Amino acid sequence: QVQLVESGGGLVEPGGSLRLSCAVSGSTIDGYASAWFRQAPGKKREGVSCFSHSDGGLYYADSVKGRFITSRDNAKNTIYLQMNNLRPEDTAVYYCSLTTMLWCEDNSPISRSDFRYWGQGTQVTVSS
Repeated sequence: QVQLVESGGGLVEPGGSLRLSCAVSGSTIDGYASAWFRQAPGKKREGVSCFSHSDGGLYYADSVKGRFITSRDNAKNTIYLQMNNLRPEDTAVYYCSLTTMLWCEDNSPISRSDFRYWGQGTQVTVSS
């Protein structure tokens, strides 16, 4: 059974940084595409980033390009989201997710329905 546990959320001032972690158990992350989504109150869950291990494909939402970086440590079976220059509109619950048979591409948005495994989410609040 694949399980994902996010951590690293919190309260940060505008312009600050946070690094989210997603520890995966039950399977190695090598064969999966991984993604980060976020959901603000009253809004739909939005795909933020995607990385496909098989071809190194990457996707970032326009709203986070140049500020967020996704990475993974296969030895630790962990996925990361480095978030820099945070803005109040980045406030949301952030979720990591995994799936197979998906190739991430620039300018190709991802959908919640594309992903099979989900973490429980971690709250990120950007406020002064």
